[in-house]
Amino acid sequence: MKKLNVYIAKQIFVGFLLVTFSLLSILWLTQSLRFVELITNKGLPLSLFIKMTSLLMPRLYVILSPIALFVGILFVYNRMLSDRELVVMKSAGISPWQNAKPAMFMGIMLSIFGLYVNNIGIPHAEKAFNELEWKVKNDVSHLMFREGEFTTLQYNLTVFVTTHEQDGVLTGILVNDERNPDTKTTLSAEKGRIVYTDKGPRIILVNGVRQEINKNNSQFSSLAFDRYSVDFGTTGPKEEKEEGVREKTLMELFNARDDETLTEAEVNRYITEGNKRLLTPLYNLVFAFLACTGLLVGNFNRRGQTKIISSSIFAMVIIQACDLAFTNLSAKNLYFLPLLYANFLIPLFACIYLLLFYNPAAFTRKKRFKENADD
Repeated sequence: MKKLNVYIAKQIFVGFLLVTFSLLSILWLTQSLRFVELITNKGLPLSLFIKMTSLLMPRLYVILSPIALFVGILFVYNRMLSDRELVVMKSAGISPWQNAKPAMFMGIMLSIFGLYVNNIGIPHAEKAFNELEWKVKNDVSHLMFREGEFTTLQYNLTVFVTTHEQDGVLTGILVNDERNPDTKTTLSAEKGRIVYTDKGPRIILVNGVRQEINKNNSQFSSLAFDRYSVDFGTTGPKEEKEEGVREKTLMELFNARDDETLTEAEVNRYITEGNKRLLTPLYNLVFAFLACTGLLVGNFNRRGQTKIISSSIFAMVIIQACDLAFTNLSAKNLYFLPLLYANFLIPLFACIYLLLFYNPAAFTRKKRFKENADD
């Protein structure tokens, strides 16, 4: 019996990996289109682009995992039923509950892993993504200045940097500033550093020369300096961004009532999100039972199991739709929060009951007896 469970579990796991990888690849491609502009316009390296898009994967995995497991289990058990493997197991006295144990095992394992991803992986990934996104859009010192290339920060302002040290020091700096329509200014310096002020980021140049030419009278002037600053005038200083719902820990979400700065609507949204953090991964177990129950307790049909498979898919879609609807209702009023748990528990216990106690043969005999009595 253990060998049969291992055999089925391996096939489910392989199917789950294939479906998950396919769905994540498609969604990764669609999400990555949002950041193509950052590569083409700001010249970001490919490694940074991959890192940004990869940080979005944990939240997508938690959503796709129950669906991928449902598809994998449905495919494996339907194939086993078509190949008469399940028929032989039933003839050997193996009950539907015993046949469902590999699916249940996979559902439990993925639920535990999903809880870890949902409550630890996603908050860390969201924080890292938001910090990286801010650097990409605002931190001109590290991301916009590429070594050995001319970087245009804004109209008529171009900067060239020879090297960028690990401590943030720039060396071999050349600045061409034509923002003033009457003058053209060129600055060169041995080294410098980016600093942030209330007026925006600026570069502090050390040991350099400032050369300026007046476009009206062609007058040329040159000035050697020990320290000189150039204002980029692009963005302001970094502001502390309030953490989003996904960045908060589970305890912060459940203790939202203690935060007096939050409105009632925000408190409801935070508490709903906290409950969703616990419930969403557990749908791996529900969908695992849902995918195998119909095929295990239903009667074998040589023409295929189209009706059973369609019913299972329809039930899965209904559960997903109800989960989305009850989440929106709970975010508005916490009185609807028990519906989220009912949407999880009712299908779970219904599948367990059918696997343990449902007897299709007895049900068929009872139905025929009733039809004969009516005649």
